[in-house]
Amino acid sequence: MKIRGWVMGFGLFWCLTSPSTTEAQVPDLAAARQLLSENPELVRQRLEESGLTDAEIRSRLAAAGLPTNALDGFLSGSSGGAPAVDASAFSALQLLGVTQIGLDGLEIVDQVEGMQEGMPVETEDFPIFGHDVFSRATSQFQPLMSGPVSDEYVLGPGDQLLAVVTGDVQIVEPLQIGRDGAVVVPTVGRIPLANLTLGQARILFRDRFAAFYSGLDRGTAELNLSISELRAIQVYVTGSVTQPGAYQLSSVATVTNALYAAGGPTALGNLRGVRVESRQGESHTMDLYPYLLTGDISGDRTLSEGDVVFIPPRERRVELHGAVSRPAAYEVTDEEGLADVLRAANGFAPRANRSRVTIHRVVRPADRGPGLGDRSAIDLALMPSDDPTAPNHVGGVLVPEIGLQDGDSIVVGAVVDLEDGFYVSITGMVAQPNRFPWREGMTIRDLMLLARGPTVGADLRYAEVTRLPDQRATGELADRIVVPLDSSYLSQRSPDGRYEGPPGIAFPPAGSAAEFALAPYDQVLVLRQPEFEMPRSVKITGEVSVPGEYTLLTKDDRVTDLVARAGNVLENGYLEGARLFRSEQSMGRIDLQLRAALADPASDENVLLQPGDSLHIPTYTPTVVVRGAVNSQVTVLYREGQDFDYYISAAGGFRYDADKGRTSVRFANGLARTRSKFLFWSSYPTPDAGSTISVPTKDPDSGIDPVQLTTSLVSVLGTITTLVIVIVNNTGS
Repeated sequence: MKIRGWVMGFGLFWCLTSPSTTEAQVPDLAAARQLLSENPELVRQRLEESGLTDAEIRSRLAAAGLPTNALDGFLSGSSGGAPAVDASAFSALQLLGVTQIGLDGLEIVDQVEGMQEGMPVETEDFPIFGHDVFSRATSQFQPLMSGPVSDEYVLGPGDQLLAVVTGDVQIVEPLQIGRDGAVVVPTVGRIPLANLTLGQARILFRDRFAAFYSGLDRGTAELNLSISELRAIQVYVTGSVTQPGAYQLSSVATVTNALYAAGGPTALGNLRGVRVESRQGESHTMDLYPYLLTGDISGDRTLSEGDVVFIPPRERRVELHGAVSRPAAYEVTDEEGLADVLRAANGFAPRANRSRVTIHRVVRPADRGPGLGDRSAIDLALMPSDDPTAPNHVGGVLVPEIGLQDGDSIVVGAVVDLEDGFYVSITGMVAQPNRFPWREGMTIRDLMLLARGPTVGADLRYAEVTRLPDQRATGELADRIVVPLDSSYLSQRSPDGRYEGPPGIAFPPAGSAAEFALAPYDQVLVLRQPEFEMPRSVKITGEVSVPGEYTLLTKDDRVTDLVARAGNVLENGYLEGARLFRSEQSMGRIDLQLRAALADPASDENVLLQPGDSLHIPTYTPTVVVRGAVNSQVTVLYREGQDFDYYISAAGGFRYDADKGRTSVRFANGLARTRSKFLFWSSYPTPDAGSTISVPTKDPDSGIDPVQLTTSLVSVLGTITTLVIVIVNNTGS
C-alpha cells in the first residue's frame, strides 16, 4: 500500500537513537514532543496504513530491544487523546519507518507494506518467493488421520488401536487410549500405554496377551498391533499468517502442515525464522528455504498438543528482477549475500547478460546528507569463471561479495535483441537467408556457413556487400562493395577434392579470392547466375503414343514440340477437343486449336509452353449432350452438317420455361458460346462432336405475369371509358 507522505513544514521530530546525527541536526526534544502530541492522528494513520497488527508492532519493538509499550498511545486500543511521548517513542517510530530526517526536519515518509527502513516502493503483485506454495495449498497437504506410522510414534489419549490375534486363536479388538493413557482389553485387562512408542506397545501387548493365550509362545498364534486412527491435537498458528487461529491437526502433523492449514505467511511474514513454542517452554526455529528450494525437511518438526507456531515479521527482503530463472522477492539472512540470492532464484536465465549486475538501493536515513540523493545504484562487474567450486560461483561467473540491505532491488539485464546489437545479414541464393550476430573478424565465408551455403544457381564469381557509409553529407544511404568469390564456397566436392557445382558459369579456382572481413550491419547479397533456371516440366495426357511428364528443353518449346516428343496423336485422338491447362498464376484453361497448330506450327495457335502446363487430348466421342430446360434430356449421335435446331428437336424442343436467350454450347475443347444477335436476326452456334448444349430455365421473378397484365389493361381501359363518357355528357349539355 503506497500512501503519499507529506512533510511537516516547520520540522517535526528526529530519531534520537541515530548514531550519525550531529548535534546541530537534533531538534529540541521538548519542542518535538509538543509537536508530536499535537498531531497524534497523523502517526496513528500511518501505523494503520502499515498493515501491521498491534501484536506485530510490539513484537518488532521487543526484537529491537525497545519497550513493547513505547507506542501504546498511538495504537488502536488507545484512548485517542494526546499520548505521552519520550525518546523510546521516537526510536520506535524510526524503527518502523514512519519517520526519517529531512532537509527541513523530520518527515512522515511514504508507506509501503511492512514499513521497513530503506525499503523502496515494491512493484504491485511482485511475487514473494515461497508464499504461493502455501496460498495454493489444498487438503491434500494435510496429514492423514489414518495409515501406517513408524515404530517411534508416541502413543497418547485419543489414538485408536487395533489388536489382531491370528492362528489357533482368532481375536480382533478395537481399542482407544483413554484420558488416563491406558486401554482395557477384555480377558486381558488394563494396559497402560501413555508415552510409549508404538514399538514398545507391541512388545507390551505380546507379553500381556501371552499370559492368556499360550499359542503366542508356542508359535501357533501371532499378535499384530496397529493404529487404525490417529488422535487429533490442537495447535496454534499466530503472527504474520494469513489465517491465524487454533487448528485441529493429526498427531503426526508438522510445522509445514500447520502453515498449509493456516494459508501460509502474509506479505509481512518471515519464512527464514518460523518459531515453535511448546508448553514445556522449549523453542524451535525453522528456516523454510531449504524445504522450498531443495525439498529438505530435516528442519521440520512434529508438533505436540498445545504447540504455538509463530511467524514473526520479516526482516531483510530484497527483490530480484530481470533475466533470472525465478524473479521474486527473497528473504536473506545476515550471512547471505548476492550469490545466495541468485542461487535461490535458480541462477541466470539463458538470455542473461552475465557481465554486470545492478543493485538499486534506498539510502538509509543515517547515510544521507546535504547534496546526497535518497536513492543509489551500485553497478557490479561479474568475472567469468569455469571453476564451479570457486567461492560465489554462479552460472559461469564469480559474483562479488556485497552486503545486501533490506529493500534492495537487484536487476540482472538481458543481452540485447539481435536488432539492437551488432549484426550482419545475407540474402539471395543461400539456403537460409537471415540476420546473424556479428563478431570481430567475421568473414563472408563464416556468414555463408551460417546460412548453410549457396543454393544451386548461385553466382560465385562475386558477391555484393552494402555497408553503412562513412559520409552522409550528400544523402548517401549505403556503400556498395563488389567482393570476389571462388569455387571454394561450394559445399560439394568431387572424389579428387575439387569443388563442384552445377554446369554453367565457371567459377574462379579455390583459393583465388581473398577472405573479406565484415563490419557490423553489412548486408551480403549472393546473386543468381544469369539466365539460370532449374529444369521444369510439362505434362501431356490422353490419346498420344507416350503420355507422361516431359522436361522443357528450351524457353521456346511449344505445343507441337510436346506432341511430337509424345509420339504424335493416335488415330482415335480428337484434336478439336484438345485442352491446355496452365497452373502458373492459376490461369486455368487456355484456348487452343490444336489442329490448326499442327497444320501451321508458325501460327499463333502454336502456344508457347510454360512450366507446369498440362495438355490433354481426349478420345473422339461422336455425340452431343443436350441438358437443361428441354422436354427430354438426351445424348444425340453427332451428325456432320446438322445445326443447333437439329439437336434441340432431338431433345423434344424447348420446355415452356426455357430461357432461350441464355442457351450455350460448350465445345469439346472447353470453349463455350451463346446465341449471337444482329438487328432482328439471331443464330445459335453449331455443335461439334463432344459438345454439350445447356438450356437454362427462366427466372420466375423476371418474367411478365399474363393474368396481372390482363387485369391491369382492363383497369386502364375502364378508366378511359369512364372519362370518355363524362366528356361526352359535358359536351352535350
